[in-house]
Amino acid sequence: EEELVALEACNEHSWESLAIPLEWIMDTLIVSCSVVNHLQHMKDSKNLRGAIQEIEARRKDFDLKLAQSKPLFDSFKALQEDPNFQNSSDAQKRTVESYMKKVIISGVHLEDGQKKLFNQYEKELVELTRKFSDNILDSIRKYGKLVTSVEEVEGLPATSLALAAKAAASEGYEVASPELGPWLFKIDKSSYFRVMKHLKNRKAREELYLAYRNKASTGEFNNTPVLTRILELRNLKAKLLGYKNYAEVISMLLKMATLDKANELLESLRSGAWDGALRELEALKALAASNGENYELMPWDLPYWMERLREARLDMSEEEFRPFFAFPHVLEGLFLLAKRLFSIEIDAADNLVATSIWHDDVRFFRVKDMDTKETLAYFYIDPYSRPLEKRGGAFVSSFVAKRSRALAPEGCDIRLPACIIVCNQTPPLGDNPSLMTFDELKTLFHEFGHALQHMLTTQEVIFVSGMQNVEQDAVELPSQFMENWCYDKDTLSSFAKHYKTGELLPESLFQKIKSSRTLRAIDMLNQVLLAAVDLKLHSNFEPNGLTTKIHEVYSELSLKTQIPPCMPGEQYLCSFSHISTGNYAAGYYGYKWAEVLSADVFNAFEEAMLKDEKAVKEVGMRFRNTILALGGGMAALDVFKAFRGREPSVDPLLRQYGLRK
Repeated sequence: EEELVALEACNEHSWESLAIPLEWIMDTLIVSCSVVNHLQHMKDSKNLRGAIQEIEARRKDFDLKLAQSKPLFDSFKALQEDPNFQNSSDAQKRTVESYMKKVIISGVHLEDGQKKLFNQYEKELVELTRKFSDNILDSIRKYGKLVTSVEEVEGLPATSLALAAKAAASEGYEVASPELGPWLFKIDKSSYFRVMKHLKNRKAREELYLAYRNKASTGEFNNTPVLTRILELRNLKAKLLGYKNYAEVISMLLKMATLDKANELLESLRSGAWDGALRELEALKALAASNGENYELMPWDLPYWMERLREARLDMSEEEFRPFFAFPHVLEGLFLLAKRLFSIEIDAADNLVATSIWHDDVRFFRVKDMDTKETLAYFYIDPYSRPLEKRGGAFVSSFVAKRSRALAPEGCDIRLPACIIVCNQTPPLGDNPSLMTFDELKTLFHEFGHALQHMLTTQEVIFVSGMQNVEQDAVELPSQFMENWCYDKDTLSSFAKHYKTGELLPESLFQKIKSSRTLRAIDMLNQVLLAAVDLKLHSNFEPNGLTTKIHEVYSELSLKTQIPPCMPGEQYLCSFSHISTGNYAAGYYGYKWAEVLSADVFNAFEEAMLKDEKAVKEVGMRFRNTILALGGGMAALDVFKAFRGREPSVDPLLRQYGLRK
C-alpha cells in the first residue's frame, strides 16, 4: 500500500518509473498470498482456510485500489501516447496495452457511486468463489460408499480395490484389505473414473454416478445458490461497465476469439462429431445386448461399456497398460522428449528445497540449456492423489517465480522462473511405484506443457512472462500439444517398459493406443456441451429464474449437444469449478480452440518426422523460440503464425478424432 501511494505520486511517465515499481508490488503480493492458497489446496485445514479468510477482504481492497487508481491510469495513458514509447519492445507495449484493458474492465472510469457498487460486487465474488471451491472439497470428503461384499466389487482391477481398501482403513476400518474389504469408494475424479470403467454392479454405478454428478448440490454444501449469485454479480458488473453481458466484457476483450467465432467453432465441432457419437452409442448398445444386457443405456453405463468396447474392438484394457507406465520411467521419458525437441536437460535438485516442501511425495528439478549448460528454470512436482486433503484435478502454479530482470536477486542478471506441477494420479501401492493409466499419462504430459511455457520464456517482465497475458483461449496450446506425443511410437518406446521385467511396450499394445484415439466423439460432445453452457450462462443469463434456471440451461443444451442427454434434474454445474472460480468463466471453449491450434502445431512435427530427425529438431527449436519463448509478449495469433507461417486450420484436429480423412 505504501509503495502504491509512492507510485501514484510519481510525475515521470517512463517505463522504468512506472512498470518496474508496479512489477515489484504485484510480485510481492502474488507470491505471499499464493503460498497460503497453494498450501490450502495441497494440505487443506481449518487453520489455512481461516488465514485466507482473514486476509481475503484486505487483499481484495488492495487489488481494487490498484486497478482503479486514476493517477496510475493517467500515467500509463501518458506513457502509451508518448511517441517515443512506440519504439519500445513488443513486450513493453503489450504490457501497457494489457494493463489499460484490465483496469478499464476493473472500473477505473466509474463514478464514485457506481465504483462503490462495483467494488461490493467484487468483494462478494471473492467470498463466493472461495466458498464454491470449499463446498466441492467438503462434499467429496463427506461422501463415501462402503462396500463389504466381494460380489459387489466384481470387475474392479486390483489397483482400484487396493485404493478403496486404503480409503476404508483411513476411515477407521483397520482390517480392510484389497482382497476381502471392506472398500470405501470416494467421488474424487481420479477414484471415480477408475471405478466406473470396471464395476459390473450397475446399481452401484448408478449411485456413484448420481453422487459424482450432483456433488455440492444439496444441504450445507449446496452450490446452486452460490453459482447463481456468482453469475448474477458478473452480469451486474457487466451492466455497470456498459456492456451487454459478462462474456462481452472480460472474455472476448482478453481472448483470441469473438463470441460469434467461439460459437461458430463449437457448432462446427458439434456437427462434426454428432454422427460419430451416434455410431459409438449404437456400438455400445449392440455390445451390451450381445452380453445379455438389454436395458436402455444410461449415463452411468457409458464409461463401463466404452471400456468394454475398447477391449472388444481394440482388444485393449486400460489396466493392461499400467505395468508399462511406471511413474519414474514416464518422468525419465518425458525429460528425454524435452531434450530431443527443445534442447534442454532436466536434473533432480531435491537437495535445494529439502526444508521447503509440503509433502514427502514432492520432487524438485532444475532445467538447463543442453548446449550452454546454463540453468533456465526450476520446478516442483506433486504427482499423487490425496483425496482427504488435496484439491482434485491437475494444474500448474506459476506464482513461485516468474522470469524477471527487474526482480533479479543481488548479483544476478535475471530472476529465473520456477513453478509447481500438480497431478492427482494413482499413488504407489505397497512396494510398487505409481503405475499410471494412459489418461494419467496424458495429464502429466499436458501439465508439463504448461510448465514448459512458464520455464522457457525469454520475456523479462512478469506481466508477459510465460503464461502471463497469453490470451485465455490460447493458453492451452502448449499443454494440449504435449499430449500428442503420448501417441508417438518413438516417445513411448523411450519409457514404456514393464516395471518388473523391463519388457518394452509390445507393438500390439502401441497399435491399440493409436487406434483408441478415434473412439472420442461422445467425449468431444461432452466438452462442447460444457463450453456451450458456459458461454450461454455468461452471455444470456438473467437473474429472474434464480436457483433452477442454471440447471435448466444445462439440460436444454444437453438435449441437442450430448449423446445421451443428461439425467433430468442433474446438477453437475454445482461442481464445475472451471467457470465458477473465474479462470475459465466465458472461456471454457478455449480448451477446444486451443486443441485446434495444438493439433495444427503437432501437424508441423508430423510433417518433419516424414523427413528426418534434423527436421524435427529444427521444428522443435522453432516451437521453443516462438510459442514457448514469446509468451504473452506478442498477440497469440501472431505467435502462432510466426511458428506455422499461416493462420490455424481445424482439419488436423478433425483428422485426429477420425472425423475427417
